[in-house]
Amino acid sequence: MSRTSKADIFAALQSDILRLQGFKPSSHIQVDAGLGPLIEAFPNATFPLGAVHEFRFEKIEDSAATNGFLSGLLSNVIAEHGTILWISATRTLFPPALKNYGLQPDRCIFIDLKNQKEVMWAMDEALKCGALSAVVGEVNEIDFTASRRLQLAVEKSQVTGFIILPEEKKINTTACVSRWKITALPSTTIDDLPGIGIPKWKVELLRIRNGKPGVWELELRKGKFEQSINPSAETLKRNTESIQQTA
Repeated sequence: MSRTSKADIFAALQSDILRLQGFKPSSHIQVDAGLGPLIEAFPNATFPLGAVHEFRFEKIEDSAATNGFLSGLLSNVIAEHGTILWISATRTLFPPALKNYGLQPDRCIFIDLKNQKEVMWAMDEALKCGALSAVVGEVNEIDFTASRRLQLAVEKSQVTGFIILPEEKKINTTACVSRWKITALPSTTIDDLPGIGIPKWKVELLRIRNGKPGVWELELRKGKFEQSINPSAETLKRNTESIQQTA
């Protein structure tokens, strides 16, 4: 058997495994995601579409940071005229602020419900609708059974799902293909002028199927994510540890 044929077999097997784990190609959403250096952490350097992603936060300010980072991500991964459904029972997001992250508010439909049960039901139903590009759900907690139900829904519809929830001392195992933690960092000033500068986050990709977890300090410049010019020593250390673990 030639080397070429072996490589083809391995590539086909890897593709089959990725599809079984929820990484399926999508025809209506971009795959670049404008993530810059972070894109190499994903299988085949492609952001997982038609999958459910989990975002955790510790503090209120980190909740706002998560919303900002996710808005920047959504502005890149959905189609030019795609529609997003944002579901919550305790929404604090200010829609006009989405423009700061490249996302036009009129591309989002906000659904404010009474409780967690209604949010989960609405998200489950929304993820089955192929007319949507993405669904964001803000919840208090989620177990494996509920997350698996959401993942099965997106594997059929190819809608991309995002779950935002507070970090717990003991995090439940979920069926989500990735787990993130976004922390707010002081923004990068523009020409050393006072005031609000360029958005900046510490982005921790804690878990990603068949990918490479790591930590990055990213800035959002002209709608695209770029590596911070001066990352902190902590981030450099965490990245080194991640490389050593995957080596």
